[in-house]
Amino acid sequence: MVIQKICCIGAGYVGGPTCSVMALKCPDIEITVVDLSKDRIAQWNSNEKLPIFEPGLMEIVQQCRGRNLFFSTDIVSAIRKADLIFISVNTPTKTFGMGKGRAADLKYVEGAARMIAENAEGNKIVVEKSTVPVRAAESIMNILKANNKPNSSYQILSNPEFLAEGTAVQDLLHADRVLIGGEETAEGQEAVRQLSWVYEHWIPSSKVVTMNTWSSELSKLAANAFLAQRISSINSLSAVCEATGADVSEVARAVGLDTRIGPKFLQASVGFGGSCFQKDILNLVYICECLNLPHVAAYWQQVIDMNEYQKSRFAEKVVSSLFNTVTDKRIAVLGFAFKKNTGDTRESPAIYVSTHLLAEGAHLHIYDPKVEPHQIVDDLNSSTMDPDIVNRNVVIHSDAYSATKNTHALIVCTEWDEFVTLDYEKIYADMMKPAYIFDGRKILDHDFLQNLGFHVQTIGKKMHRDVARAWGCQNHQM
Repeated sequence: MVIQKICCIGAGYVGGPTCSVMALKCPDIEITVVDLSKDRIAQWNSNEKLPIFEPGLMEIVQQCRGRNLFFSTDIVSAIRKADLIFISVNTPTKTFGMGKGRAADLKYVEGAARMIAENAEGNKIVVEKSTVPVRAAESIMNILKANNKPNSSYQILSNPEFLAEGTAVQDLLHADRVLIGGEETAEGQEAVRQLSWVYEHWIPSSKVVTMNTWSSELSKLAANAFLAQRISSINSLSAVCEATGADVSEVARAVGLDTRIGPKFLQASVGFGGSCFQKDILNLVYICECLNLPHVAAYWQQVIDMNEYQKSRFAEKVVSSLFNTVTDKRIAVLGFAFKKNTGDTRESPAIYVSTHLLAEGAHLHIYDPKVEPHQIVDDLNSSTMDPDIVNRNVVIHSDAYSATKNTHALIVCTEWDEFVTLDYEKIYADMMKPAYIFDGRKILDHDFLQNLGFHVQTIGKKMHRDVARAWGCQNHQM
């Protein structure tokens, strides 16, 4: 069998970019991305705005769409025609029932498997692309076999994604590795070779790594757990640095020069967010608990706990620095996405910080260059559980200057490049005095800002000009 047609079920952050780059690099293969959401498919077919923002993605979609890349809601037709089917649906953390708050909710994966079983005919390669627990491929196979039709056969592969939002296109074009897991049967290995052939259109064969299905599934969870662990590790040291006078950036640089460690993911910040890190680690914790490995579960749970502590510590620093109260104070929040170059707000530290400040009575003025205003409002409504608070105390702005005007403090929650080059002399002139900046991403020139007159606070470094903290201590002693 030579793969001529591919179907991808799920037009989200994984399926859309992956299939767009695949279509660019495999012009001989017809690729159809399908989804139940008519609005999402309409956006993928739009020339104005895609449902997700990724640098370079729009250009690729416009080049391939209508040629060998198609976006459709006709799931049945795409399944029937495809030689290979990617399952790229959402796998959120369960919000109720067994495993609530930790286990992955596989209802969408199961739904996709049942659609394939109902509509597929002939020989199909089904590729698990969503992040799933170990042995999820086995569940997909059980569903397909239980509903198997005459003259039909399936091979299930695991092909986890390792995309970082904001750099997804480059991650796909220049992947560190492509993992493909399959059964160790002749048919299973042939399916692995077929999928490898697709990727080898642009990925060197030396970077296409094959293994058994279970190892492939666990490798995805392990990779995200290791990366998040590094962030939590440096963030834990940032608290030590603030207490002792050390500079966490200098510590990170010294540690990163060790070739056994390396410099990546050692940037201290207000905390990590996104759709993957927390979800995958919680999933790993749940798996360990189910396997009766409580010490392993506790080890990885601590990575999450440290991240929550970092967000809480930063939010409390804002309140304590502003004379121990933010009631009725106007505070600008610059950045709401969980990282730059994406409009994704899932698990964004900005949500936690904003919610904490709203609970303290603050009025928030929020600006993010890519997050839609309705998304900000929805996130805060879900977090505060009180729409009246959000309606009264939150204003969404279209630029940083209007967001910071007449505010008491400015908080950087996302490391957007434009925040580095803002005219802070103008911002200082338009803010209430004393004016405070809380740099949660360590991207600003703190000495320059202090010379302008700002009171500056950041992560992992004790700033010399700390009048507010001294006032707060004296007030507490009184």
